[in-house]
Amino acid sequence: MILTIIEHTPSCPLDRFGGWLTETIGDSAPVELSVVRAWAGEPIPSVEQSGDGLIVLGGQQNARDDAGSPWLPATRALLAEAASNGLPTLGLCLGAQLLAIAAGGQVQVDAPPGPEAGVVDIHPRPEAAADALLGGLATDVAADHPRSGGVIASMPSMHADAVVDLPTGAVWLASSHLYPYQAFRVGEAAWGLQFHPEVSEEIFGEWAELQDGVDSAAVLAQFRAKADVVEHGGRAIAHRFVEIVARRAAELEQVAVGA
Repeated sequence: MILTIIEHTPSCPLDRFGGWLTETIGDSAPVELSVVRAWAGEPIPSVEQSGDGLIVLGGQQNARDDAGSPWLPATRALLAEAASNGLPTLGLCLGAQLLAIAAGGQVQVDAPPGPEAGVVDIHPRPEAAADALLGGLATDVAADHPRSGGVIASMPSMHADAVVDLPTGAVWLASSHLYPYQAFRVGEAAWGLQFHPEVSEEIFGEWAELQDGVDSAAVLAQFRAKADVVEHGGRAIAHRFVEIVARRAAELEQVAVGA
């Protein structure tokens, strides 16, 4: 299976997802990661060129910064087509905002609640119970970490821009104290996550150092205090996404054989 990764900046890499996505999961086929370094001028692929699944990472730019990041229009177009075609898709932070815009939602730069920086509790909504990516994840986390408080996970977050209106028909899956749209799904298989399940302590610390008004020492202390829960939730999301990709690939193969 091939997963295409859109990288907007070298400071926001696939990070721990690189290992988690390629871990052996049951009988799933091996996963190959194809990283598109858009910031270096590598072209955004079409849906047909994106393999079996798509992940769009975060970045420092805003989701409408087409002048500074000229690949963003093509990325939004790819996300719109991926969502309508049922290609398993995961947008993280900026990637989630790009997905929201691509599907008709709204994103606000410097949203009124202010920056969300630290490890935040992600609370599932009732709609998350039947979701293929997030359904039951809070229960799974609580089984291993009883003090998790029934949240999907405590997850690293570092953003000031935010989705303020979901696309029509999108499924609202989770919220945090500051921002309501922490997780949503467009169509059957395109997810937007405002938080960062992929990030390591090292990279998160680098981000915190670059943010004005953020106490980087306090942010890292939060990360370390909840490191086990953060890792458990992040790995679970990566594994579930691979399982979703594998199921769709198997279904398409059966259809092709039947034809």
